[in-house]
Amino acid sequence: MSETPVPMSAAEIAQAVSSRKITALAATEAALARIAAHDKVLNAFTDVTADRARARASAVDAAIAAGQPVGPLAGVPFAVKNLFDVQGLPTRAGSKINRDLPPSPRDATLIERMEAAGAVLVGALNMGEYAYDFTGENVHDGPSRNPHDPARMTGGSSGGSGSAVGGALVPIALGSDTNGSIRVPSSFCGTFGLKPTYGRLSRARSYPFVASLDHLGPLARSVKDLALAYDAMQGPDADDPACIVQSVEPTLPLLANDIGGLRVAIAGGYFQQNLFQEATEAVARVAKALGATRTVEIPEAARARAAAYIITTTEGAALHLDRLRKRPNDFDPAVRDRLIAGAMIPAVYVDKAQKFRRWYRAKVLEVFQSVNVILAPATPCTAPRIGQASFTLDGVELPVRANIGIHTQPISFIGLPVVAVPVPLEPMPIGVQIIAAPWREDVALRVAYALEQMGVAAAPAPRGIGA
Repeated sequence: MSETPVPMSAAEIAQAVSSRKITALAATEAALARIAAHDKVLNAFTDVTADRARARASAVDAAIAAGQPVGPLAGVPFAVKNLFDVQGLPTRAGSKINRDLPPSPRDATLIERMEAAGAVLVGALNMGEYAYDFTGENVHDGPSRNPHDPARMTGGSSGGSGSAVGGALVPIALGSDTNGSIRVPSSFCGTFGLKPTYGRLSRARSYPFVASLDHLGPLARSVKDLALAYDAMQGPDADDPACIVQSVEPTLPLLANDIGGLRVAIAGGYFQQNLFQEATEAVARVAKALGATRTVEIPEAARARAAAYIITTTEGAALHLDRLRKRPNDFDPAVRDRLIAGAMIPAVYVDKAQKFRRWYRAKVLEVFQSVNVILAPATPCTAPRIGQASFTLDGVELPVRANIGIHTQPISFIGLPVVAVPVPLEPMPIGVQIIAAPWREDVALRVAYALEQMGVAAAPAPRGIGA
């Protein structure tokens, strides 16, 4: 398959727009043209907000012409997972039921902050129903498709976000990550993805899944673009009670800082099991580039994954119980059945999971007293084929949907910041998790940037969508 040319990065677009080499409207029209040409294959978008985008881009151009400041993302097109409130659209969250909701009266906080920095929203993106998905398949909107091989999964639940960025339709997309839903699509689609520390970025006016585990964050084709978006979205927000009251801590100026003094270790035990060869190879390449030879154990990671499952399914079931009673046939059957099962889990198990969560967090923070960064696989394999029901891990046949997130769930369970970096193997890319201590997104981004500069991590040009 031939590679599709990759347009300018977000940083390049912003610089060109700010210096009046191109207009924001021209950058927006180019993105809309790419979406029109290639989304028929990728099925990444559920809504294209063309009129809004043109009006916003024209406003950016008018501000520049008047000599007014326009922000570090001037004219940069971006798109959001369709669980973000977009003014004028019902927030469908990948579901059939939510399409009956009234149009949102206001954008999500993170959309407002991106546009305050000069970015231009061009649409909403496909996702797994109610974010309870690792595949990127949606029974209502069809599957989002992998930009490197459209017969393969994007991963989920932010599948449209991975597809749109991996396919170079937009340089930045926003997604959500409860158990791995930014990191899995980043791995399968060959993009960089940031799951910030729990509470770092506002979730206000986004559709929840598991309030105690939900994170929002960006996907991008470069670490610089990832940092640009992340920095623009930082800051406290009273509309999200979990969002910390903390001043903005810019990461972009720190990206090129030397990482030689950082203590980097490889996650052992649980994180070196249940892997295909390509995942092992990707971690080995990253470790070698960073000179990492030490292995550390994240204690009881398997129990952490089990506890994450219990909390996920019970909180999710509680959120959707009324819809399950009134409109059970309008759910994806696979999602519905997992939610019903969650509603039946005894409260004593949930209590044990939460108590274990506190213990586990304390033990993992002890590990970070002696290391700054831990490396782990993002997914056990490269993207499976759409519709593939099972794969074999360590000699055991397991269901694909439930086990794609086997290495991401123990990390988001306690809200650690992670950058997923794409390792461009042949024929498909795969991601590695760069895990840092709480609130140290800057450290994870610096390591990711160093790997990108070394050529170890890179977002490959899409090869599955035609010229």
